[in-house]
Amino acid sequence: MKTIGLLGGMTWHSTIEYYRLINAGVQARLGGNHSARCILLSAEFEEVERLQEAGNWQALDRFMADAARRVEGAGADFLVICANTMHKTAPAIESAVRIPLLHIADAAAREILRQGLRAVGLLGTRFTMEQDFYRERLETRHGLRVLIPDDAGRKAVHEVIYQELGRGILSESSREKYKSVMHDLRTRGAEGIILGCTEIPLLIRPGDFPLPLFDTTALHAAAAVETALG
Repeated sequence: MKTIGLLGGMTWHSTIEYYRLINAGVQARLGGNHSARCILLSAEFEEVERLQEAGNWQALDRFMADAARRVEGAGADFLVICANTMHKTAPAIESAVRIPLLHIADAAAREILRQGLRAVGLLGTRFTMEQDFYRERLETRHGLRVLIPDDAGRKAVHEVIYQELGRGILSESSREKYKSVMHDLRTRGAEGIILGCTEIPLLIRPGDFPLPLFDTTALHAAAAVETALG
């Protein structure tokens, strides 16, 4: 079994889900009392959020590259960033270490294509929805058409993530806001919805909306299990 290197804490609520899903996945595959070999470095998210809001991605590149080197030095065989937005720093991480990085967008795209879909809506932070690092990978590497919410929808989705989900707050009113945004994406041609922030699956569950929902936390964790055991 390979050792999984987890770059977590972004936020700790979703990192708990990674740890749970990965260990459950290993136990399901191997049986008995088996669990995953993993090394977790958990960031202090207030620092990360402050740099994100300031647009200081160079500092975040350095922060994440340093974290990746520490996890590699502790013995990890490959890396998992336990967040969608922080994959903006993936090139800096890949330049800083010798071990591979398992990209969350690739894990999502594989399942979308397996289900035969081509047009998907994307929910996430405004960084993930508006910038190229995530959408472009889905479009150019995997041939997907990616739709994002309108300005008001993006604002609503982003604010719920930072003001509620990252603080462990789950509200029915926010669930309804998200469903309204997803409905708009559906009317514009989305065949499924990427839950492209690892906190969103804490709020939006299977059955909440009549389109396929792609839980990036679960898909990324499953890919980590497959890589560790494959």
